[in-house]
Amino acid sequence: MSIPFSDTSGNLGGVQQVRSLMRVDATQYPTWKIVNSFNNYLDTVAGFMIGADKRFQWDDTNHSKLPEGTTDFVINQSDYSFLTDEQGNSIITLTGLSRLVSTGVYEPLKLVDKNEPDYDAKTFGVNTGTPTQYDKIADNIVRLDFKALATITGGLKFFFQRTPSYFVATDTTKSPGVSPLLHRGFVIAAAYDGALTLGLKNLQPLSVEMQKEEAKMIKYFNGRNMDEKRRMVPAYEDNH
Repeated sequence: MSIPFSDTSGNLGGVQQVRSLMRVDATQYPTWKIVNSFNNYLDTVAGFMIGADKRFQWDDTNHSKLPEGTTDFVINQSDYSFLTDEQGNSIITLTGLSRLVSTGVYEPLKLVDKNEPDYDAKTFGVNTGTPTQYDKIADNIVRLDFKALATITGGLKFFFQRTPSYFVATDTTKSPGVSPLLHRGFVIAAAYDGALTLGLKNLQPLSVEMQKEEAKMIKYFNGRNMDEKRRMVPAYEDNH
């Protein structure tokens, strides 16, 4: 069941459930502390989501824009940084880069690495021309194999994974932007943080519940993409 952050009408919100588990009121444990716990757990879940399966491009469902954007292809420039999206969310990792080939049409660039045998570090990104490759030279910084002959507005399109949509104390109907199957984990994590902070007697039972939620989360990740056919790829050892 989807859990809204706060619902005072039926006490079904995350805030209300957390305080119920802790047996405290708003004075003893204010909302901002629950916000911090929810956001910390959201980072934890997002980390699992992004790292679990590279074929599954997770994105927080609360984001109102797709995880893609465009930037200008600038004359005589080979290095580009991608730190935030257009809404100010931090970009965690780039998942793809394309160049504009005609109006509204982008062609994917090939990701290469300087450790590959045919990579020429002396010429990569030095000359002008039409780029076909890019190299990730640092966190969210890439180098194209060729500099632009002229500046092209929106000439590069980038795809990425970003930080989640975080909670604030005034949120009400907003739910975590992950599967509802994982929502209870936010409540348990926040209640555990509160019990740890206040030294409550139910810290140990909440610790057990946290372990259950983590196990459920791992099981959920392992069962995703059931519409994809799994295949075993034999490993060959070269003895020559």
